[in-house]
Amino acid sequence: MHRMYTDLAEWWPVLSPPDEYADEAPFMAGLLRTGGRPIHTLLELGCGGGHLASHMPEHLPDVSMTLVDLAEPMLAVSRALNPDAEHVLGDMRTLRLDRVFDGIVVHDAIDYLLARDELDALAATIAAHLKPGGVAVLAPDHVAEAFQPGTVWGGSDAPDGRSARYLEWTHDPDPNDTWAQADYAFVLHERGGAVRYVGESHRFGLFDVQTWLDVLGGVGLPATAVAEQTDEDRAPRTLFVAARPEG
Repeated sequence: MHRMYTDLAEWWPVLSPPDEYADEAPFMAGLLRTGGRPIHTLLELGCGGGHLASHMPEHLPDVSMTLVDLAEPMLAVSRALNPDAEHVLGDMRTLRLDRVFDGIVVHDAIDYLLARDELDALAATIAAHLKPGGVAVLAPDHVAEAFQPGTVWGGSDAPDGRSARYLEWTHDPDPNDTWAQADYAFVLHERGGAVRYVGESHRFGLFDVQTWLDVLGGVGLPATAVAEQTDEDRAPRTLFVAARPEG
């Protein structure tokens, strides 16, 4: 498991502050409501530090959230930010909670699925947890048709005196497979002035739109591809909206 989500998890709110997710939440909440079912229960698979989830109650009043992640250190970050949510340690490919939800969200943790059989496993998890009339929203960072290599950077200064900056360089070493790579460099300023430099590489899945649609349709969840609406200075992503038919 990557250091970003284990021994560096406490830096997540500094590297990628919760406020940076405020632009995404209303659009995703609107997509969740397209099935016509009020969203009173929401499952997020791969919640990370809970930054997206922290904005959902503003747009889905009275929602009860169950937040799942594979990394316990990230769940600890989320518990501090979302104390009223249920937190579950689990894998989106194999999770079975024996209950169903009005809505399901899978944010960019979905990128760590690198092969078609992993997408199939995720789709089965979604199908096992979605109510009739419920909607699932999947938000990979990239689809194969639109992928462009590039570099982004960010970070922030925390109220507790820590500061962090990162550089992310995405590229595709082999266009003939189903994954690409993100190389990260982190500069972490501790309270008191000590500085740490950390680097690591992450692989992320890169699948075409039709593959996503086929995977979801294959478990009885007809899906559509939707262009994201965003005010951020970046290219809109392609999101997938899957609904379980009534009856």
